[in-house]
Amino acid sequence: MIASVQGTVESVRLDAVVVEVGGVGLLVQATPTTLAGLRVGGTARLATSLVVREDALTLFGFADADEREVFELVQTVSGVGPRLAMAMLAVHSPDALRRAVAQEDLAALKRVPGIGHKGAQRIVLELKDRLGPPTSAAPAVPADDGRAQVVDALIGLGWSSKAAEDAVARVLDDSVEPVTPQEVPGVLRAALRTLGGARG
Repeated sequence: MIASVQGTVESVRLDAVVVEVGGVGLLVQATPTTLAGLRVGGTARLATSLVVREDALTLFGFADADEREVFELVQTVSGVGPRLAMAMLAVHSPDALRRAVAQEDLAALKRVPGIGHKGAQRIVLELKDRLGPPTSAAPAVPADDGRAQVVDALIGLGWSSKAAEDAVARVLDDSVEPVTPQEVPGVLRAALRTLGGARG
């Protein structure tokens, strides 16, 4: 198993990063939040999980080992594969998932694309005693921190600062309400949809 990769970031895509390790470019699938912290030309160190299928080897990357552990654990639930596991981590942090499962918050789980009511019930049933409690309390975040994180992520993906800020403003409808850490992935995806035709 490839437990981690460290190397130079060659490119950052909407759902993956290419990391050069020893002269070889590795394509690593990752969540928007993980990708937001990477910059082309910078050094990336990612905890990884290699998923082996008959027709493909897919490397998934994570900000830390805890995120990787949750990714692998949720796949033990019937009907949850690596793509759905990544979607869960794109919408919720590991601790947010732990809280949702511990509190049987089906509504929170159903915010993940691909998870319906029965799927959310199954996740709670099969993970309630295995996912464990949150490792930390939800951190206090400055009001504009989440917004800035989304803008930085868009800039890292190749858009100009102005285009990134304008896209976020459109998504939030010029609201001054703070963007929480849990909202960052959703706002980022919406901003990417807004910018979808900008390069074409």
